[in-house]
Amino acid sequence: MSRSKSKVTITEIARQAGVSVPTVSRVVNGRSDVSQDTRARIEDLLREHGYERRASAPGNRAALVDLVFNDLDSPWAVEIIRGVEEVAHAAGAGTVVSAIHGASGSARQWMQNLRARASDGVILVTSVLEPTLHDELRRLGVPLVVIDPAGSPALDAPTVGATNWAGGMAATEHLLSLGHRRIGFIAGPPRLLCSRARLDGYRAALESAGVPVDDALIVPGDFYHASGFAGAGELLGLAEPPTALFAASDQMALGAIEALRRRGLRVPEDLSVVGFDDLPEVSWSAPPLTTVRQPLSDMGKLAARTVLRLALGEEPASPRVELATELVVRASTAARF
Repeated sequence: MSRSKSKVTITEIARQAGVSVPTVSRVVNGRSDVSQDTRARIEDLLREHGYERRASAPGNRAALVDLVFNDLDSPWAVEIIRGVEEVAHAAGAGTVVSAIHGASGSARQWMQNLRARASDGVILVTSVLEPTLHDELRRLGVPLVVIDPAGSPALDAPTVGATNWAGGMAATEHLLSLGHRRIGFIAGPPRLLCSRARLDGYRAALESAGVPVDDALIVPGDFYHASGFAGAGELLGLAEPPTALFAASDQMALGAIEALRRRGLRVPEDLSVVGFDDLPEVSWSAPPLTTVRQPLSDMGKLAARTVLRLALGEEPASPRVELATELVVRASTAARF
């Protein structure tokens, strides 16, 4: 008695064939980079189980990588795209960039589109997929790599990030070395691991220097300009305002500088400001911004190399990689006299 069509999953086919899920995916998608014996074994199992393939593609088709953001309205996203595209282009692969805006409807529509175009891999950036959609990726045999995982790395997928804790500590230690003791912090979204790590680095630097952590000096933000503007206003409204600000993103730091300017305050003469990311624009801000360089383009490159390796049935070099951050000192910070 034969099984009904498509009841068997690619994972089951891979188990029976004694190969990896990506290897089966490559055969299903018409890729040529599988040995003749392995291809024949997999094809026999696909026929035996009556597996219905996704939208068919011609043999030897170019690889295709999906790059998925929560939102695209940030120069931060552009740097990630730049890195992914460079590696994908060199490998002869195409890149499809999507934004799901944190909405389940958008994510489901994206999944329908992915099924139709038979993508070879997905790079997910600071976004969360519903468990059912993640399970669907597994069923389709599409490998996944996550850049800056939003929550605890529960997904069974390699992740690429940066040393956010060390970066937060370096930024705060820089301000402490300049004599600042009341250092305001404009935080990023608490749901993101990178945000929490930057805040933890800030706290650790203060504690290491024997400076009490004052929760009144920590205000919420969302990585965008407006929240930096609002956060700086809140900090300046304190009875004893800070002498320096550390914003968890460059965009928030630029928003904070504008809030200071509108109050007639000068950077760094009245307040020092540090950001995080080292976006191209901040070296041209007034004054040029001291910040923590996050290797965004390199993170994109590594994620692309990893997902392409997975698509070829290879194992990632490491399931979790953190690239080094670096403090870049410019003109927005000065000693407190």
